[in-house]
Amino acid sequence: MASLPSVINNPDIRFLGRLLGDVIRAYDGDATYARIEQIRAASVERHRRAAEAGHDVAGNGGPADPHLAELTLDEALAFTRGFMFFSMLANLAEDRQGIAAEPDADVANAVARLAEAGIGRDQVRALLDQALVAPVLTAHPTEVRRKSLIDHKNRIAELMALRDAGLAETADGDQVEEAILRQIALLWQTRVLRPDRPNVADEVETALSYLRDVFLPVLPALHTRWDRILGERVPAFVRPGSWIGGDRDGNPFVTAASLRLALARAAETVLVHYLDAVHALGAELSISTRHADVEQPVLELAAASGDDAASRVDEPYRRALSGVYARLCATHERLAGKAPPRPAGIVAEPYADPAAFRADLVAIARALAHSGDGALASGGALGRLIRAVDIFGFHLATLDMRQNSAVHERVVGELLKVAGVEPDYAALDEAGRVALLTRELASPRPLTVPSAGYSDETAGELAIVHAAAEAHRRYGRGCITNYIVSMSQSVSDLLEVHVLLKEAGLFVPGEAPQAHVMAVPLFETVADLEAAPAIMRDWLAIPAVRTIACGRGRQEVMIGYSDSNKDGGYLTSTWQLSRGSTALRPVFEEAGVALQLFHGRGGAVGRGGGSAFAAIRAQPRGTVGGRIRITEQGEVIAAKYGTRESAATNLEAIVSATLLASLAPDTVPPADQARFAAAMDTLSQSAFRAYRGLVYETDGFRTFFRQMTPIREIADLKIGSRPASRKQSDAIEDLRAIPWVFSWAQARVMLPGWYGVGQAVDAFADKGLLRAMHQGWPLFAATLANLEMVLAKSDMGVAARYAALVEDPAQGEAIFGRIRDGWHATRDNLLAVTDQPRLLAAHPTLENSIRLRLPYIEPLNLLQVELLRRHRAGETDPRIREGILLTINAIATALRNSG
Repeated sequence: MASLPSVINNPDIRFLGRLLGDVIRAYDGDATYARIEQIRAASVERHRRAAEAGHDVAGNGGPADPHLAELTLDEALAFTRGFMFFSMLANLAEDRQGIAAEPDADVANAVARLAEAGIGRDQVRALLDQALVAPVLTAHPTEVRRKSLIDHKNRIAELMALRDAGLAETADGDQVEEAILRQIALLWQTRVLRPDRPNVADEVETALSYLRDVFLPVLPALHTRWDRILGERVPAFVRPGSWIGGDRDGNPFVTAASLRLALARAAETVLVHYLDAVHALGAELSISTRHADVEQPVLELAAASGDDAASRVDEPYRRALSGVYARLCATHERLAGKAPPRPAGIVAEPYADPAAFRADLVAIARALAHSGDGALASGGALGRLIRAVDIFGFHLATLDMRQNSAVHERVVGELLKVAGVEPDYAALDEAGRVALLTRELASPRPLTVPSAGYSDETAGELAIVHAAAEAHRRYGRGCITNYIVSMSQSVSDLLEVHVLLKEAGLFVPGEAPQAHVMAVPLFETVADLEAAPAIMRDWLAIPAVRTIACGRGRQEVMIGYSDSNKDGGYLTSTWQLSRGSTALRPVFEEAGVALQLFHGRGGAVGRGGGSAFAAIRAQPRGTVGGRIRITEQGEVIAAKYGTRESAATNLEAIVSATLLASLAPDTVPPADQARFAAAMDTLSQSAFRAYRGLVYETDGFRTFFRQMTPIREIADLKIGSRPASRKQSDAIEDLRAIPWVFSWAQARVMLPGWYGVGQAVDAFADKGLLRAMHQGWPLFAATLANLEMVLAKSDMGVAARYAALVEDPAQGEAIFGRIRDGWHATRDNLLAVTDQPRLLAAHPTLENSIRLRLPYIEPLNLLQVELLRRHRAGETDPRIREGILLTINAIATALRNSG
């Protein structure tokens, strides 16, 4: 495509846009290209004039481009794909330029900043000795792009790196620029939409591709970098997790078989990586006893290897590695259930556990380090392999189990009834439940009656915990360590999990009871967050629970960003999450148990998205302590971990923020903390009333939402195995947070990310205090920064066109009028508090990034509105439905964090 006027300053975007235009001409003809270019040029020119006039990056919609109406359906599909692929390539170019990276968000800078504050490297190393930073991959359906498209994009990024290096040819002899053009041509001819909804096995494979191609090589290299910064070897404290194959909450397709599949494929993946690494080491370590002294442990490994090849008789390292390779092959057969791709020619016993494998590698490394002047010490490939074993073990990523507390209540109730213990568990009050469950957990007797016929639900839940116990025996206890309890609202919700774990031997009663899997409460709604401290105080007061937690050293609590936002709005959710975390700290201190928080964040601001670096830095003092887990899902996985370079950048940001949040002195004086918190209490209450008044107390809002936004059409997108709603209901309460946020983003309202804030600030008298909070309180600064980004991506003019889809015009205008007024109040108050003339004036890089996208998003929105109108009027041409789904994909791609 022709380059944008002055708004495109990125030469990569101009280059890739030109190649995309060449591809469209070549494959769809000059006429189609001319149509697309005509619409593009008009939209770009309109937005250029708005920028020159100093208008907000947030638009107010424009007149419908007459050229859009002239498109045939086939041309409309080509136009949508063209704008989508330009957005994808623009994202790639910006990522390469580091536009999405946080300034100074790396461990080296964090250590330097801590040193300036008088916190030395010894204190950092002491923190890391017990630290855990865990990005946890989930299958939440917010990634609209097929994996094939992401793969092509990543290949283009690799080729662009060669171009940066001044190379004219690839390693295979292809011209670099011609290879980039070919990849864009492949991208253009690749189907955008999935024909079928992915199943759990598909989601497992997608996650494994990131773990295999990115996490496995990147994490050992990062730990080596941090070794150099701190001057000694740091422990393997960054370890990935996953929910995929273990998250059953609302997904009936996740079963015991899914859990077994996820674990087996993970083990297979990591073992193949180890096998390749050992094979490469064998090729490299050609050391001969004729030229070097070799230590006894290596000679013993060589002698026991079974490698009697005459050609290697004087090469003990190679023979030792042949034995290691053979044992790994046997381990692969035992854990993956099949031979590896490159079987060994030697019969050997499998490794009992990763520690035994590591011990052999360390013996080789020590021998190399003691040889000569240590030039072959355990850095390089062998050092990275040892580190990989420390990080990934034989399970690759720790798999969490998750289920809704209501399911546990029904299952435990059935077990108790069939066992003759309690005929009506559901009728008991909380005290009665806790007393009964505590007695059961003290007894070694199982509840399960082998001859009983249980319901499918109960049988399925029992099968899951038995599969987890089997996994512990097979892969080690590190493969599953946490059981997340969604909608935790009482102590009995957690005890029920212990009862189920006991049935599989994962909870062991006795004087010193043990729980090999930790029950983790997930507090999701505003009310649940408020109740969390009292629930955890009662939980930790149970002697058996405290014994287990003290033995483990910590108790995890998960806090949910998505449902708390849907329940109470952006500002209230943000504040309640912070308040809840703060209130938990003294509860845990009293119990003598360390608190570990697990943050359930999504990609969009309405689901906890935004800068992870700023979010972690803004955590309440004393709630991080070097340990944090964070969900990574949907489009965020591809954006953060799509390439090794972006993964390294984002992992550095998370780790550096964790160090600063854990060790840096508090910059907010106690007196300011108190008055800032009081102000947030007032703001939160006002914002909560405004949000609840609109979403839950306005007659007809449910219908308005479903008619204004493409929520019904989004349900047709085959982007995840999980249903969109928890129940067969059209109530907002029963809708999952993802389609709720996604739908508002498509209509350019972004309501979950800002509504209620304008009214709250309007009603707050002391605007000077709010300006002081913005300047001196990281939590408030991060809250407003995320809010500002959301407002910048919204457009009330475009949104008004979606509101016109509402069948009752009077109702549509009345409700949308409240939304529009709330948006203007929020924008005006934000500018006043942050002292800016327009949105993002203080963030020119982000402003330019969003301005680049707006000329491409607005025509897609206008086309989507027209296609929705025709589809809902009953037109049955399949290209209309395809066009709607394509525009959803294209808009989500351009917005980047819409889900």
